[in-house]
Amino acid sequence: MDGLRLPGFGASADTSSPLTEVTGFGDNPGALRMFAFVPAQWQQPRALVVVLHGCGQTAAAYDLGAGWSTLARHYGFALVMPEQQRINNANTCFNWFNPEDTVRDSGEARSIREMIAHMAEAHRIDPKRVFITGLSAGGGMASVMLATYPEVFAAGAIIAGLPYGIASNLREALDGMFNSPARPERELGDFVRRASSYQGPWPKISVWHGSADRTVNPGNANEIVKQWLDLHDLPLTPMAEINVDGYPRQSWWNKDGETLVESYAITGMAHGTPLGLADNDQRYGVEGAFLIEAGISSSYHIAKFFGLTGWIQDAKKAEAKPAAPVKAVAPARSPAPHLARSIRAAVAEEPAKSKRGQGKGFDLGQIITRALTAAGLMK
Repeated sequence: MDGLRLPGFGASADTSSPLTEVTGFGDNPGALRMFAFVPAQWQQPRALVVVLHGCGQTAAAYDLGAGWSTLARHYGFALVMPEQQRINNANTCFNWFNPEDTVRDSGEARSIREMIAHMAEAHRIDPKRVFITGLSAGGGMASVMLATYPEVFAAGAIIAGLPYGIASNLREALDGMFNSPARPERELGDFVRRASSYQGPWPKISVWHGSADRTVNPGNANEIVKQWLDLHDLPLTPMAEINVDGYPRQSWWNKDGETLVESYAITGMAHGTPLGLADNDQRYGVEGAFLIEAGISSSYHIAKFFGLTGWIQDAKKAEAKPAAPVKAVAPARSPAPHLARSIRAAVAEEPAKSKRGQGKGFDLGQIITRALTAAGLMK
């Protein structure tokens, strides 16, 4: 059976998760853990999606919240879900701005590339059907992977993330998160062009961001779009603007009519991954911290953008199965605004502490730990 019992697969992510840990997958300079999901039945040609969690999350928790393994089982594709370790980052954030983790063949970027190569060989993945998505710091790391290994990916999706190349240290990272300074599109494109010797064609990109995000400034969505419009040599003005499930979507396409860049603005939503019913009236995911009910399933629409939703294992059964009734509940309040305020307050305190001789430098790990504790996400 082609699945989770092959050598190299270890224990499950937790007792209830469909993810299984893979060990010995190759070089691991970033010291990340690898979790995977392999479907019982595959759509052809075989596809792989890399999913990167956000800060304070695990692979299993983000999979449960965003619903990726449910999508993968339903539509017959594989998942790789890298997981950060506290030895690398106290808040389990991917280090999307550390120079040693954000260049080709180094650190966390190299570890994720090794995971993809392992899955491709073990499960005969079509090299033209490898995709990546991530939330927040995972979105920033998805930008890193698309820039440093563009030949590996057909498309990517970035949720509440940041463009590649805007930060190489902590202060630049915080400036990007909170202020998102605007840059010329050519400068943004050059960040990616310099990350490898690749000449194109470039991966397609889907960008998602809540307009009320106070943790990662929504201006970052515009900067990501500008970065990839420059790479694809497309104009800044959208070619189409429509509403999808009540939210504005902008899109750009090539001369053949293929959409290369799309951007969703989830109006009124705070920091997180938007959840809701899919086009097939099924739900993918469960509300939680930074997993927000918004009436639109970003995971489903991203899988659709990747071209993965055209195959159903048993179409008749899928059509006949009625959608489970959903009990109306008040959406969970996102802790993101409080978290952002806590981080800003802690950052503002640092210079004063240094002047009083109480601080020995700028420790983002401690700042975010205090903020996560204040937001009720850590004890």
